Amino acid sequence: MFKGAGVAIVTPFKDGKFDKEAYERLIDFQIENGTQALVVLGTTGEASTLSYEEREIVIRSAIEKNAKRIPIIVGTGSNCTDIAVKYTKQAEELGADGILIVTPYYNKCTNKGMIGHFTAVANATKLPVILYNVPSRTAVNIPPDVVVAMSKVKNVIGVKEASGNISQILEIKRLVPEDFMIYSGNDDQVIPIYACGGHGVISVVSNVIPKEMQQMCEAFMSGDVAKALRLQLEYKKLIDLLFSEVNPIPVKAALSEMKYIEDELRLPLTSMEENTRIKLIQEMKKLNLI
Repeated sequence: MFKGAGVAIVTPFKDGKFDKEAYERLIDFQIENGTQALVVLGTTGEASTLSYEEREIVIRSAIEKNAKRIPIIVGTGSNCTDIAVKYTKQAEELGADGILIVTPYYNKCTNKGMIGHFTAVANATKLPVILYNVPSRTAVNIPPDVVVAMSKVKNVIGVKEASGNISQILEIKRLVPEDFMIYSGNDDQVIPIYACGGHGVISVVSNVIPKEMQQMCEAFMSGDVAKALRLQLEYKKLIDLLFSEVNPIPVKAALSEMKYIEDELRLPLTSMEENTRIKLIQEMKKLNLI
């Protein structure tokens, strides 16, 4: 699908509704600064709060504005397999380039259930499928043997790994085919996961610093590990602050400070607390982002 930095793009709202104008500004900002893929309607995109009809509007807006400049990967996961299949078919029909499927959450299925869920979704589409492991949200980890089993499904081409477990990621790399993509799902582990044989990052922080995140990836891929590490460390504090409250609360606060979007989320998420927002603003000023 891509190598380097793909952005898990936010979904902007204004007065409770999807803000298409702001979304288009964000897409241009990302592409003009080197982002390699748009990942829409993921966790950062507050997908779980959007209706089926709203999802269509967001996907269609992204595809039309992108105009085939970079790949568009749509998050179509659900804790209900039938709904995940429905979302996946919707994304394919609208012209998406790939699918991101999160582990079924809340249900806490077994490994057999995970394999059945992922396989049903993959079989419902011709698009490339990326698995998404984020146990801090789903309460279920995708173990290496499940990833290996899914890597044998023709159109399952990779995994977004946000477990934070480097040993697990190494084990996945040891067992999967060489061309199976491994993307970091944690912005503070881009370089460590590259060192484990990874291929890039699906990034929250790229919403704010797309050019710098892509430069970090390019530096590692070109062999300049020292530069890549320097950039990872330089933006470590910003990364920490952008996760100081539940994502996407801080990143929406940051983008509102940059005048790209309104600082608006859908319940149960609420705007950033003032004390943490002040720290984020201070770091953004230090980095000349605002």
